[in-house]
Amino acid sequence: MPESNSAVRVVDNPDKRRYETFIGDDLAGFLTYRTRPGVVVLVHTEVDPDFEGHGVGSQLASAVLGEARAQGLHIDPVCPFIVSYIRRHPEHADLVAGPEA
Repeated sequence: MPESNSAVRVVDNPDKRRYETFIGDDLAGFLTYRTRPGVVVLVHTEVDPDFEGHGVGSQLASAVLGEARAQGLHIDPVCPFIVSYIRRHPEHADLVAGPEA
């Protein structure tokens, strides 16, 4: 894993409608999204093969869910990775938008 001693940094790239995660200067992964009023639809998560197995996807998911919580938004987890992450971390289940959202 390149730059393994560097911290994972997650940034929103609204022009590409995705959250990007970096380790050092390397793009390690991203999570694409769409928005609707009060809801962030989490569509697809991808981690570069060079960074797989090092918790990058989980750190990305945690950061994105934390950002949604901080902004008072709900999420619609379309991405199977995010669905699985929330099952493993039920403390985020309250962020999932109900059927009326």
